[in-house]
Amino acid sequence: MSGENAYDVDVRGLDEFSARDLYALLKLRVDVFVVEQECPYPELDGKDALALHLRLLDGGVVIAAARLFAPDEPNGEARIGRVVVAPTHRGKRLGEAVMSEALTVCETRFPGHPIALAAQSHLQKFYLSFGFEVVSDEYLEDDIPHVDMLRHAPGQPKAD
Repeated sequence: MSGENAYDVDVRGLDEFSARDLYALLKLRVDVFVVEQECPYPELDGKDALALHLRLLDGGVVIAAARLFAPDEPNGEARIGRVVVAPTHRGKRLGEAVMSEALTVCETRFPGHPIALAAQSHLQKFYLSFGFEVVSDEYLEDDIPHVDMLRHAPGQPKAD
């Protein structure tokens, strides 16, 4: 449990989920990324089997989540994606909580690696507050403006 908003943290690979827990996680992502954001693109993109899935749980109910990827090369970047907070739990600073937990997991499991993400452009300020910097021009992903962002590993110099 963490902070004033009590939640449990769970991190696991796709094959470790029960059918019900996987359904709940994927339903949350579809409800937000497809239905709420009116984005008719494949949410199930074939990458979930490669990821670690971080969930914040309240009484066993998923209230926030993120998808984490190991670096795909020795000097590569870990990646965070599909950061989501359940609509019924917004306004409780769970976006900050799930990002803090995601960064902790990445730094623990992939020490010394920078961490990358593709941010919806309107969320740049949020991710800047976690030490990310914008490293690309704005582009459209699934018709939503995005920018690539990078957080350098502790002790690594920033690129010029």
